[in-house]
Amino acid sequence: VEAALQEDVDCIGLSVHSGAHMTIFPRVRELLAERAAEGILLTGGGIIPDADAKALEDLGVGRLFGPGTPLAEVAEYIRGEVQARRASSGTGS
Repeated sequence: VEAALQEDVDCIGLSVHSGAHMTIFPRVRELLAERAAEGILLTGGGIIPDADAKALEDLGVGRLFGPGTPLAEVAEYIRGEVQARRASSGTGS
């Protein structure tokens, strides 16, 4: 989160294949909230059960992608979501 803030990023993407998604994603959301940076999109993927994905979505995590998702699909989602967030915050493109 600190690096994301220093680099002024629009999105943090995490790839979690260790089974720790219910620890890592909530912790990053918490750190973003502590730094008033909830506007940064948090997304990612891994092997994440549907119930866990729903719980993470409820915490404010963006769309999560499973193994084999085409990179173009991930990029399209990130571009669209970042553009929508910029438009709603009035920061332009």
